Amino acid sequence: MKRARSYFLGVILAGAVASCATVPAASPGPTLEPRIGPPRGHLVVAGGGDLTGTGILERFVQLAGGPNARIVVIPTADGSGPYDLSWPGLDGLREAGARNLTILHTTDRTIADSEEFVAPLREATGVWIAGGRQWRLADAYLDTLTDDELDSVLDRGGVVGGSSAGASIQASFLVRGAPEGNHIVMAPGYERGFGLLRDAAVDQHLLVRRRERDLLQILDLHPELLGIGIDERTAIVVSGDLFEVIGASEVAVYDGTELTGGAGYYLLPPGASYDMNDKRPVGRYAGSVRTPGPVRAP
Repeated sequence: MKRARSYFLGVILAGAVASCATVPAASPGPTLEPRIGPPRGHLVVAGGGDLTGTGILERFVQLAGGPNARIVVIPTADGSGPYDLSWPGLDGLREAGARNLTILHTTDRTIADSEEFVAPLREATGVWIAGGRQWRLADAYLDTLTDDELDSVLDRGGVVGGSSAGASIQASFLVRGAPEGNHIVMAPGYERGFGLLRDAAVDQHLLVRRRERDLLQILDLHPELLGIGIDERTAIVVSGDLFEVIGASEVAVYDGTELTGGAGYYLLPPGASYDMNDKRPVGRYAGSVRTPGPVRAP
């Protein structure tokens, strides 16, 4: 059964114990369903750019099962095509050790909602959603069998990953979904993602494109959301309600706590972990947050 996609959830639940050994475990006690992250499996949410040499794709392949992993790649956001196993977008995954790759692509919702089309997803241990434009993913797959089967991959303990558009689409609130251009942060009719991260909004290319304050527009209207901004060559690895920052740069957290200071957000370095349910950094890098100074009005 499909999990609820709405980002307006009324029940606050405790964070789950992470199943990924590199993410600090939650406090001892009863394990309840995560509030934001997936109950089972993992997410790899990357901020775009060239991911080679960052360890991000290697971590994704490892979580999917290593060289024997059955990985489905969804290139639809890219919008160029044609897509086959010679598509250059597969090179990074191959260099990271993936050997069994399948491409899944359509722009026809009827096909995306068919049993034949989703058959590879039912055997997959990992799914990678390539970058491009978010609206193409929403138009093709939202509320179809393809959408459902992404949940099923996680329910079996697999991993769903993606970069740039493939990162933002994983959240419940879709950032920069407008077909007119990615400069539009909120777009009526394109404000809903796949909901693998519930009650959350994810932006990407954060520091490189100077987007640090853009998520504040969304959170002013939807303060119930957790905002996560991910820079290029950087990712979060999500296990339950905990995520770990990996890669080359920083991740911004917009959680409304005092740590955000006058800027409205703070930055976590690689190696840091964050509890999305308790809204706090955890682990040995918990004190390594970087809080920008307040932004002055012109």
